[in-house]
Amino acid sequence: MFHAPNALQRAVLPPVTEGAEVRPPAREGAGRRRDAHFDNAKYLAIVLVAVAHSWVPVMDGSRTARALYMVVYTFHMPAFILISGYFSRSFDLSPAKVKRLVTGVAVPYVVFETAYSLFRRYANDAPDTPISLLDPWYLTWFLAALFIWRLTTPVWRNLRHPLAVSLVIAVLASVSPSIGSDLDLPRVLQFLPFFVLGLQLKPEHFALVRRREARLLALPLFACALLFAYWAAPRMQLGWFLRDSSAQELGAPWWSGAVMTLAMFCCATLLTAGFLALVPRRHMWFTVLGAGTICGYLLHGFLVKGTDYAGVFDDHAWLVSPVGLVVVTAVAAAAVTLMCTPPVRRALRCVTEPDMDWAFRRDAARI
Repeated sequence: MFHAPNALQRAVLPPVTEGAEVRPPAREGAGRRRDAHFDNAKYLAIVLVAVAHSWVPVMDGSRTARALYMVVYTFHMPAFILISGYFSRSFDLSPAKVKRLVTGVAVPYVVFETAYSLFRRYANDAPDTPISLLDPWYLTWFLAALFIWRLTTPVWRNLRHPLAVSLVIAVLASVSPSIGSDLDLPRVLQFLPFFVLGLQLKPEHFALVRRREARLLALPLFACALLFAYWAAPRMQLGWFLRDSSAQELGAPWWSGAVMTLAMFCCATLLTAGFLALVPRRHMWFTVLGAGTICGYLLHGFLVKGTDYAGVFDDHAWLVSPVGLVVVTAVAAAAVTLMCTPPVRRALRCVTEPDMDWAFRRDAARI
């Protein structure tokens, strides 16, 4: 969901029950009543992810489009990650939880990392494209990150000041160009605080953003964010929003990495709270799609990259215009919506929610 991000009914965005896997609240809440607010949030977040990715080829030369991109990129992945952390609170190393981690995160990562590598090789006529599970490409970094974050959940749950520790790690990652790119580690570490924050949240915290006062404050908050982004659009590098590079790699002094990491964390947290405040609490027509966001997340990359490889934006210059931006946004939103539907989820269950009882000992297979 960048240079390119799970918790779904057990999902990339977590579901409404703890332990959500890679999907947004889905499997996690298998045996419990689902919360429409979280399902709505998961769906709307995945729409923003797909839409923001679709803007990349058409926002050059448009200060407004660049400002919109900056605002969305500030919070759309943090929101995903925070919710994933919230529904990972009950994760431990029990056989059942380990099985869910493997089948809901590791297996989809292997399958889609391979699929994207092959797609890039043949659709982009790049025969030298390697298939490497250590080098996540485009969207799959989030699955690798979620696997690592969830494995470390017991550690964060036992530390006295987990959020402070995670912020220190993120700051260090932002000023360390020698970290290396295996498993997209710079991004894993710089986004870590949002997962840890999610682990610390309780239902009463989400009750606060559901209040009417919070919704009223969210509107001026986003208005101010857009105004600031419009001012900053020609002055600020987009690399800060991707969080996959150190300050030095962005051509900035090392100390700016620490400043930007903390500043971006504060901004992202505020906008995430504003986003959750604006998300409908009641059951909507798209609520059911919240359980299928893992599919929308993993599939929309083929559409975005496919149009790029096919030269669609080069052949249709009008797309790089205000009208074109609207059309591209609508198409991306409609496409990812279809990808989240129950039929698609059922069709992909063999790779996003495989049973795999045969691969686990009997105590793990009985979930």
